[in-house]
Amino acid sequence: MTRTLRAAIALAGTAALSLGVVSTSGALQPGSAQSKAEEIRIGLLLPESKTTRYEKFDRPYIEQKIQELAPGAQIDYYNAAESATTQQQQVNTALAKGDKVLILDAVDAKSIQSSVQKAHDAGVKVVAYDRLAQGPVDAYVSYDNREVGRLQGTALLAALGDKAKSGDIVMHNGSPTDPNAAEFKAGAHSVLDGKVTIGKEYDTPNWDPNNANQQMSGAISALGKDKIVGVYSANDGLAAGISTALQAAGLKVPLTGQDAQLDAIQRILLGTQTITVQKPYKPEADIAATMAVDFAQGKSLPADLVPVTKTSGSGEKVPSNLLKPVVVNKDNIKDTVVKDGMYTVQEICTPAYAAACKQAGLT
Repeated sequence: MTRTLRAAIALAGTAALSLGVVSTSGALQPGSAQSKAEEIRIGLLLPESKTTRYEKFDRPYIEQKIQELAPGAQIDYYNAAESATTQQQQVNTALAKGDKVLILDAVDAKSIQSSVQKAHDAGVKVVAYDRLAQGPVDAYVSYDNREVGRLQGTALLAALGDKAKSGDIVMHNGSPTDPNAAEFKAGAHSVLDGKVTIGKEYDTPNWDPNNANQQMSGAISALGKDKIVGVYSANDGLAAGISTALQAAGLKVPLTGQDAQLDAIQRILLGTQTITVQKPYKPEADIAATMAVDFAQGKSLPADLVPVTKTSGSGEKVPSNLLKPVVVNKDNIKDTVVKDGMYTVQEICTPAYAAACKQAGLT
């Protein structure tokens, strides 16, 4: 073999490897598992960052699981900052970039419908995350949101005890554009109706704690602080604003929440919030990531990944996975949020909460 021929063969081999062409030894080739993983492109669209969960838990957990299942996958991340219009634009951007699957937590489940339809028409799969968007969604993962409301209502009744009928409760149900809020509300009413008197009831656009604070202050003025015996808050963000208004009025009454935010756990230790509902983020994030990677790889979702069907606000029947929420109170902080790795005892028990932590048995 001449030197020229040997050089030509070597050059051809190098070119073949750079293109990912087969070798019988199992080298990278088009269509292999590794090349498919590298071709996976997933858009992750979260609704806002005021609620601490999204940046602290949801995003890193989802990204970590996608990379575990499909090393080299491209993840395009977007946060809508509570703007439905921004999120619609972000869907357009994700489609233009070539994302083949969208994990979507809708700011406004109804207004995003046209964007979901656009993705569907482009052959892009949509995994609804935490909130069930309208339109042709391909899969949905969340928690049993009516059960969240039932747990909150039951805990509020237990905390009220024989005072349940002695005055008014105030209800803060969350954002009217979030379909979960309607389910929390329905679950809570299923427990509370007929057992308490509801003096005031509010929706709070965009889950804004400042609006909740103003609403609570207005309720105290309208009803009289001595008439209010308890407050239903659909989540911890609202509870933060509500708690500030209650303290300003010198009121200490049972107060619910949801999401197990760090500040809520600390309020529970101090007694300014009664309970929160924990929805462990990692199982939810892992399921969403698994759904997205399966779709990106052209697979059908296995039955155990979508064991139930949920009907969206636009009437679509969506294969779904609904996880079980857990009530967190002063007595089980160590066995819930600490055990699940959400927070360490050190994160919770800063100097301002040291005495309360000791009393609760955390330190």
